[in-house]
Amino acid sequence: MTGTSTTGTTGTAPDLLYSEAEDDLRAAVRSLLTDRADVPAGLVRAEAGDPYDSGLWTALAGGIGAAGLLIPEALGGQGASHREAAVVLEELGRHVTAAPFLTSAVVATETLLACDTGDAAVAGLLGSLATGARVAVLAVPLATAPDAPLPTGTGPVGGVAEAARADVLLVLRDDGLYAVDTDAPGVTVAPLTPLDLTRPLATVTVAPGTGTRIADAATAEAAARRGLSAGAGLLASEQLGIAEWCLEETVRHTRERHQFNRPVGSFQALKHRMAQVWLQVVSARAAARNAADALATGSAEAPLAVAVAQAYSGRVAVHAAEECVQLHGGTGMTWEHPAHLYLKRAKSDEIAFGTPGHHKRTLSRLINLPAPH
Repeated sequence: MTGTSTTGTTGTAPDLLYSEAEDDLRAAVRSLLTDRADVPAGLVRAEAGDPYDSGLWTALAGGIGAAGLLIPEALGGQGASHREAAVVLEELGRHVTAAPFLTSAVVATETLLACDTGDAAVAGLLGSLATGARVAVLAVPLATAPDAPLPTGTGPVGGVAEAARADVLLVLRDDGLYAVDTDAPGVTVAPLTPLDLTRPLATVTVAPGTGTRIADAATAEAAARRGLSAGAGLLASEQLGIAEWCLEETVRHTRERHQFNRPVGSFQALKHRMAQVWLQVVSARAAARNAADALATGSAEAPLAVAVAQAYSGRVAVHAAEECVQLHGGTGMTWEHPAHLYLKRAKSDEIAFGTPGHHKRTLSRLINLPAPH
């Protein structure tokens, strides 16, 4: 599988459309998640403290090959691009799936690709990530933006997403980047209580001297920022998937729910609210696709595209989820209805890799305009 976009570095307009290969990938992922990602069962697992379905991850990562999309074929991956990874994240967002795709197959993978891939340790780890046999997580708080200060040293790092699912931690220290097995002596992963039960957080503590150094200090910082930038840009596609599901579910419910012998969706006030969400979703799709295309092509405007996508998409996902809860009435307030899962994921995603406000300030700096107050 290869990327299909030819834009970016040439200065031509970004390609916001989906290719035939991307549509085929979407169909395969959606079919798998429809069959395997049962939301009620996932809620039960999440309440029990372990939201992951190992069989689902094996099928997604190894069977479909999603875990290796960003990894070159020479290193055991699919040799695809961020555009294809974005399609997978849209579907994971639509099903609010607990899977370490964003943290391992995007952020950790991009971090490793920015290191020396000729190094045996780096190449070996990328090969195991490509098959889904191992999961890696960059040990920084989920809220860390691409241009924010990075944690270094040997102290505890809180708010690390999906560290409990990881086999390998990528740990930043003053002298470089280290690959640390989570079962190594001196490594502690203490679970936290997150808002979003489908993406667990943990505090990670790694003893000094633990792990294998895979990059020096300068390379480590650049690599981590590359991983975080890819995570922020492609997170917009997950947020798009959340918003799309919430809108579609709300439209379906308001067509079927009747009051005064009329579908409630025919009431003008509700039509206007759903129309507003639809307009926001369309705009969010453009922003998410632009970010994915810019990352895929290595465009010089990728930081700008990422900042635009994250300044906008996070709030769209939250608004769509809030409307989904409210327009379902009493049903939307129940624990049994999945709307609360989408709202919690949307709220968690809104602060992941930097808040919308942070990205607005970044955007103002990139285009040399006064920052919003």
